[in-house]
Amino acid sequence: MKKQNSFIGRILIPILLISILTLTIVIVSNLDFFIRMGNSYQNGTLTLQKLRLDFASYGLGDDPSPSSAEAKTSPKDGMIQVLVPAGEFTMGVDAEKTEAVNTPRHKVFLRAFWMDRVEVTNSMYRACMNEGDCTPPVSHNLLYNNWIYRDHPIVYITWYQADAYCQWADRRLPTEAEWEKAARGVSDWRPYPWGFDDPNPRLANYADTMIHEAVSSFRYPLGASPYGVLNMSGNVREWVADWYDPNYYEISPYRNPQGPKTGKEKSLRSGSYNEDWREVSIIRRYKHEPQSAGLSRGFRCAQNVTRK
Repeated sequence: MKKQNSFIGRILIPILLISILTLTIVIVSNLDFFIRMGNSYQNGTLTLQKLRLDFASYGLGDDPSPSSAEAKTSPKDGMIQVLVPAGEFTMGVDAEKTEAVNTPRHKVFLRAFWMDRVEVTNSMYRACMNEGDCTPPVSHNLLYNNWIYRDHPIVYITWYQADAYCQWADRRLPTEAEWEKAARGVSDWRPYPWGFDDPNPRLANYADTMIHEAVSSFRYPLGASPYGVLNMSGNVREWVADWYDPNYYEISPYRNPQGPKTGKEKSLRSGSYNEDWREVSIIRRYKHEPQSAGLSRGFRCAQNVTRK
C-alpha cells in the first residue's frame, strides 16, 4: 500500500504542480482579459455572450491560415517583420461594390519591403523612450507604462511620434500602397485580410465584438493577411506615411506611389474597435492632422529590402 501511495505521489504531485504553474502563467499573461471581465461585472454589463466574443480573439481550436512569407526579427525592438515581395497588385475597389469613396481600383507595382507583423506595442515604444528617441504619448494614455498592457498597441501617438519611432527602429512608416498590399496580397480583390467573408469576432476587433477597446497586438491570428500580418482590420487605426488626398488614386503613379508631396492631413488605415464591419475593410481610407493623437490611433512600420 505504501509503495502504491508513493507511486501515486510521484506521478500526481508533479502533474498538479505543472497544472498550477500553467494556470498561473495563463492568468498572469492575460490579466488584461480578466480585468476587462471584472470591470464588466462591476458595471453590470458582463454577459456570457460578451465573455465568449472576447475569448474568440485568441482563435483557439482553429489553425491560422498558413503564411509562406519570409520573416526576420528586428534587433531594435524585437518586432517580427514579414517580407512582402516585389510585384503588381490591385489597389482600391470598384465604386459600385462599396460605400467607400475615393478608392477607385487601379494597378500598382511595388518594390519588395518588410512589414511589421503586428502593431507597435506599448513595451516596444517604451524601449524607444528609454533610449531618449521617443517622447511620451499624450497624457490621456494611462496604460502604456503598465506591464499588464505591454502587448497592447501604443495609442495617443501623433504622426510625428510614430515617424520618430520608426526611424529609431531603423524602419519607416509604410505608404498607403504598401500597407494595402501587405493587407490584401496579390491573388484577388479581397476586402478583408482573410478574404471575402464578413468580419466576425474570431477574425477582428470591431464594434460587434462588444470589447470596445484595443486588445493585444498579437490577438486574432485567424484574421491574418496572406503574408501573416495581424490586425489590419480593426483594433486600432494606423498612421501611414502619405499625406491624404481624396483624389490621389486617380493620379497615382504605377510604380511605388509615395502619396502627395504636401498636405494638411495624414492618412490612416485599418479602422478600429469602434467601427462597424464596413469601416474595417482594408480599402477604407481615414485622415487626421499629423499633430493630433487619439485613443484608437496606433501604427506599424515598414523597411526597405537592402540589396546584398
